[in-house]
Amino acid sequence: MKYLFSAAIVCSALFAHAQDNFEDTFRQINTEVQQHCKAYQTLKYETETIGHRLTGSQNGAKAEQYAFDLLKSYGCEVKFQPFEVESWARKTISVEIGPDKNSLSKIKAVTLAHSPVSADVKGDIVDAGNGLETDYQVNPDKFKGKIALIYLGVLPGSPAGTKSLHRSEKTAIATKYGATGVIIINTVKDGVLLTGTASVTGKLIPIPAVCIGLEDGMALKEKLKGQVQIARIAMTNFSGVIKARNVVATFKGNEMPKEKIVVGGHLDSWDLATGAIDNGIGSFAIMDMARTFKKLSLKTKRTVEFVLFMGEEQGLLGSKAYIDQAKKDKDLGQVKFMLNYDMTNDPKGFSTSRSEMKTLFTAWGADIVKIDTGFKNLFNAGAGLHSDHQPFMLEGIPTGGGFGGKLPNNSGPFYHSDGDSFKLVDEQQLKNTVRYSAMLTYALANTPKIPVSVQSEDELKAFLESQNLKEPLTIAGEWRW
Repeated sequence: MKYLFSAAIVCSALFAHAQDNFEDTFRQINTEVQQHCKAYQTLKYETETIGHRLTGSQNGAKAEQYAFDLLKSYGCEVKFQPFEVESWARKTISVEIGPDKNSLSKIKAVTLAHSPVSADVKGDIVDAGNGLETDYQVNPDKFKGKIALIYLGVLPGSPAGTKSLHRSEKTAIATKYGATGVIIINTVKDGVLLTGTASVTGKLIPIPAVCIGLEDGMALKEKLKGQVQIARIAMTNFSGVIKARNVVATFKGNEMPKEKIVVGGHLDSWDLATGAIDNGIGSFAIMDMARTFKKLSLKTKRTVEFVLFMGEEQGLLGSKAYIDQAKKDKDLGQVKFMLNYDMTNDPKGFSTSRSEMKTLFTAWGADIVKIDTGFKNLFNAGAGLHSDHQPFMLEGIPTGGGFGGKLPNNSGPFYHSDGDSFKLVDEQQLKNTVRYSAMLTYALANTPKIPVSVQSEDELKAFLESQNLKEPLTIAGEWRW
């Protein structure tokens, strides 16, 4: 009897292992993507014929329709998820700087999103260093009624271990200490200008915020050491309710259809360029994952939703709308895992917010290595903010995605800038994103048991604290404990 019981355990273990052996399907995915991937050519077409994909704009609506039609042409079950939300767009900008009000000279600048609809401020510039709380606490009154000059990252020469904050969090701190305007210095050489939101809430901020180039900014810092500098910031912008649509392709599970894996990434981009890297390479990889699933008629135990979010750049608007709708429909509990692809390129491994996934992720990675030794089966566990995984993570849902790759053709410096164009995209590296990520998605949707569950409020609080996310979430007004 003891022998029979032991044999049953062994057979059960072997059966479970067989259930989790996806190598044959991985090989099918690999062949299909290597030979027939359409991500590169469809992204090329979109950037050349539509251009940028700013949420709420005509271009944004065209991009939503293009994604819907493309997924439909692949045979996917696809739908729009419409939402209305307050959004923002830039109009005019003028930044002038000089030693006195009668000798101001124009400087190249770009408005940071969610700056006021109209602003015209003039004041002394005060160097706020890295723009962290400690930079203000030395002399809190120094910044009242002044324009804060802030370095985007961490200044060379800063104390070891100095951590940076998001530009929106730095703007919030400047506002707290009474600044009437913010000038942020980009960290990229050759005068590249960066945009992005300066709001932690996705709503209008009370003071104008702009970005200037590295060389102009560092020269200004030097001038401030010996002479007062004055700035005038004048701008107009649009803010109002806009309509946008997430695009959702659904593959219904055949055993656990009410357990859902969401594979998402943002389709929208800023309007300075065509957003080929941020986030064309992520969103168009997702569409080709869906194409691959349909072409190979892949079946999964769990339901898989490939979701293209709009409004990420303006405050995670589409992913928040997805969560809100799921709560209204009372089916948020169905979402068991969220994989996010935001500027993911040529991954060499997998990342996840939950370290308990290491055994499964690296086991699947080992099967991928058998197919392609270029995949290094790296693993990373940890969590950050400011992309579409965030609203899911704040509901306790495990998140993850690709890890260990590098952006193509030194494209990192052109993030959120006027240089983010299709010429930066690498076709084979984009294929790698599609095939490895489709394999991960397939395995996650088919493994008999996912070893992590949605965190309770207490578990989530402890987890976020362990990831050093309490401070930025508090600044953003999203710390609910």
